[in-house]
Amino acid sequence: MSPPHTPDLFGGAEPMPQSERPAEAARALREQLHRWAHQYYVLDAPTVPDAEYDRVYRALQALEAEHPDLITPDSPTQRVIGAVLDGLAPVRHAVPMLSIHTETDTEASGAIAFDQRVRRELGLAESDPPVEYVAELKFDGLAMSLRYEHGRLVQAATRGDGEVGEDVTHNIRTIRQIPLVLTTVAGQPVPPLLEVRGEVYMRRDDFEALNERQREHGDKTFVNPRNAAAGAVRQLDSGISAQRPLSFFAYGLGAVTPAAEGGPAFATHHEWLMALKAWGFPVAQQLRLATGAQALVAFHREIGAARDQLPFDIDGVVYKVNRLDLQRDLGFKTREPRWAVAHKYPAQEMATRIDGIDVQVGRTGKLTPVARLAPVFVGGVTVTNATLHNLFEIRHKGVRVGDTVIVRRAGDVIPEVVGVMPGARTAYVPNFRMPRQCPVCGSAVVREKGEANHRCTGGLFCAAQRKAAVLHFASRRAMDIEGLGDKLVEQLVDGQVIRTLPDLYRLGLTSLIALERMAEKSAQNVLAALDTSRQTTLPRFLFALGIRHVGEATAKDLARHFGTLDAIMDAPLDALLGVPDVGPVVAQSIRTFFDQPHNREVVEQLRACGVHWPEGPVAERAPQVLAGKTVVLTGTLPTLSRDAARELLEAAGAKVAGSVSKKTHYVVAGEEAGSKLAKAQELGVPVLDEEGLRALLAGQAPDAG
Repeated sequence: MSPPHTPDLFGGAEPMPQSERPAEAARALREQLHRWAHQYYVLDAPTVPDAEYDRVYRALQALEAEHPDLITPDSPTQRVIGAVLDGLAPVRHAVPMLSIHTETDTEASGAIAFDQRVRRELGLAESDPPVEYVAELKFDGLAMSLRYEHGRLVQAATRGDGEVGEDVTHNIRTIRQIPLVLTTVAGQPVPPLLEVRGEVYMRRDDFEALNERQREHGDKTFVNPRNAAAGAVRQLDSGISAQRPLSFFAYGLGAVTPAAEGGPAFATHHEWLMALKAWGFPVAQQLRLATGAQALVAFHREIGAARDQLPFDIDGVVYKVNRLDLQRDLGFKTREPRWAVAHKYPAQEMATRIDGIDVQVGRTGKLTPVARLAPVFVGGVTVTNATLHNLFEIRHKGVRVGDTVIVRRAGDVIPEVVGVMPGARTAYVPNFRMPRQCPVCGSAVVREKGEANHRCTGGLFCAAQRKAAVLHFASRRAMDIEGLGDKLVEQLVDGQVIRTLPDLYRLGLTSLIALERMAEKSAQNVLAALDTSRQTTLPRFLFALGIRHVGEATAKDLARHFGTLDAIMDAPLDALLGVPDVGPVVAQSIRTFFDQPHNREVVEQLRACGVHWPEGPVAERAPQVLAGKTVVLTGTLPTLSRDAARELLEAAGAKVAGSVSKKTHYVVAGEEAGSKLAKAQELGVPVLDEEGLRALLAGQAPDAG
């Protein structure tokens, strides 16, 4: 087998001997992928599109499959091994992972007291220069020790009791920010032995997305990002860990080859951190050199003010004496270094009492139970309400009115109840039940089979859903009302200028000009766009109504099958089930929508306002060459827009899906195609370009990649 064609890696190089070519190709591919991964995961500055990374990754996979002897432990293809272990083996730390003394005084005096202790123990007089410190973040995650031998990751261990931790190498290898191999940078060689200490954590957005996936599947949610990260690290199956979005920051050292034996000769802690950064480890950008007590105070206040805007949780900051010789002079007290301290912030989890449970209705009709709390100070603010997410979450956590619960607030995330304090309930309290009618509009509340969330069926009628309904109605693929964007809709709804969709067609020039930042010309343009939208098509109108589960393709199928809106509104369930790709859930959703008298009233008022479309008998469906086929579009095609390609495919009977699976028949890929293309190639799904798409539509056998 010849090596993969990688001109960016091998172009211009002297031809290698045939026997060495695969090994050299594999080495070059690994180095390129390591470099790109570092730019993407650590520097947050990707230099190539996903498709290019995937192309080189697949080339390395193919080369290793042909030559298994070329596979190395540090290869990017070996990050997720997938083996399930019998248990986590104990690891004795060569250098103990000691805890740091915590300064619980959250005010400035905590930093001042630490500086005074350091100066006193170093024997410094008041006239002596101030001490230089490194000020860092105190991450709320799981402490980790990474052991590298000759630049390669050989072991990862948890803190444990400080002396003995657990071997979690198989899981740590799945974290993309952690380098598997280190290389000499800027003339600084990697020491033969290097133990890097740091924190495994989970970003807040990743944590929220993970919990949302758990809720959608009816699975148990995680209490906070730290618990989620710790649980992922201690999995016996690395395949499970790989599905959990973990990150890493380096902040210290364990065992290191001494300078006398070839190790680095650094004089300060800051120099070590910069070396770790150069070798490929992520180091928090908030790191700061601070001279004297007042600089520490300023750092504590600055980070405290920005704490909510950080993408991850911290519970304080850490101060460390910068000079390593002064660290040695200060030494340790029991099991804590005298040269470092953790300066805390107010807690982000506190206990309080639930006084009641209300229900809020969101923009999409989702009903969310919200706990009314006895006021509690959490994360720097007083919290009186916290989300309970849904009824299943309440049942999982066993929450009832009157319980003492743990409330968590982190950053801009809505406060949530994460658990009940055991033993606090003294009398029987009935379970909370979701209302049968929407608390805003009185419409029926439903929960579809397989879903955890309850929803209001009010749709067009419900005031809580009004903004979302109007924006969807006016969107390009629906009624296409140009100029009716977020800010204008917000003013119209909040000012009660419009209360229902038909009110849009009753707007006048005077009412629009009265709005903020609305000039006469802009108002006239909006009115002209509204007038133009009165003439539409039945599929567009159906889609614009915002019926749950009815997208563009289903709206077209309904219009083609029934011919008229009245036939659709009056169709029984069994008739709806006769429409292609309409299953029981979609059919019931359509039936529920049109069974609401207020929804029918809105439709009739829109018709009375002049909204119309061609209607007629049921159209005979033309022969469809792609009937029953599922196609995915990705990237940019040379001449066809995404919408145009979708319309051609749907007209030919294909279902256009948003993700690639084993059931996908074709993927049409253009320029800058990303993960969908990679998934198709992984599953062996035929990949077409625009020429292949046109051949497919013409009923010809396309050339697939």
